[in-house]
This record gives sequence, C-alpha cells and structure tokens, in this order.
Amino acid sequence: MGFTTGAADAAPFALSIRPTRPDEATVRELLDQLDSYLASLYAPEDNHILGIEALLAPDIVFLGAWQGESLLGCGALRAMPGEADTSGRPYAEIKRMMVQPAARGQRIGARLLAALEDAAGERDLPLALLETGRDQLEAVRLYERAGYTLRGTFGGYPDNGLSLFYEKRLA
Repeated sequence: MGFTTGAADAAPFALSIRPTRPDEATVRELLDQLDSYLASLYAPEDNHILGIEALLAPDIVFLGAWQGESLLGCGALRAMPGEADTSGRPYAEIKRMMVQPAARGQRIGARLLAALEDAAGERDLPLALLETGRDQLEAVRLYERAGYTLRGTFGGYPDNGLSLFYEKRLA
C-alpha cells in the first residue's frame, strides 16, 4: 500500500503515505511528541496509548506520511473483533494519529485518515471507531470533517468525561 498525492489534491508538495515501522527512530520521535502533548492535557490513567511493541502486532496497520525523507505524520489502525458495544460487528480502531505541528494545515491528517479507512476496507472492516480527548480540538475537527459522528463508549474505554468516542461506517 502506498499513496502519493500531489497536484491533483492541490497539495504544494508530493506526499507519500506508506506502511512504516513504528520502531524507526523518526517515528519514535514523533510518537514521543504525541505522548508529551497528551501528558500535558491528561493524567496518565486518562491516556489510552498503544506503545511501540503493541504497534508492531500483526493486527496493526501503521502508516507514515512522508515528504522525501521527512516524516510529517503517522496513524495506526487496529483490527478489532466484534463486541457488545458494536453489536458484534468487527471494526477498525484508529490510533496514534499525529501530524508534525509545522506541517499542519496541509490536509496531511485527512489523507492519513483516508488511507487508514482504505486499509480497513481492504480488511473487510465496515466500521471505524476511535477515542480522542475532548481537549484535542484539532483532532475533533479532523474527525468531524471526515464524517465521524459521536457515539457511546466501546472497547472497554471508561466514560471519564474527558474522552469523546466517534464512529464512521465505511461500508
């Protein structure tokens, strides 16, 4: 899977979205930035972070958004089995979305999210779910613009008043 976007998307540069190992040094740096940002907003027990080892699992698709050798963003999809909160339907959980602050405003997050949704479709996962923090206003805007709608809890996440839960039907 590789996606290159450019003039057709009115982007000022070529962006390649491709599978990327989450244990690469540049990815670790970006994930460390994300973790620091989340730690500035929420207590440790309110952060639901997948670590590097979990991101290497076979049920994870981890994508990087690259401009040449520069990593501008990343995101992951975790294939999940059906559960009571999804009426028994399997789903794709969107995790670890991050775009470098200097690269924001160029629709990189939207392109990463679309690529993760495509990966969910390739795995016959008709539903995408995610949990994000209410104070992550940029993330909330991204997900709502992409067609995600609020829903109840899922996947064992607590309803702690800090989390927002979203879904999007993909098929």
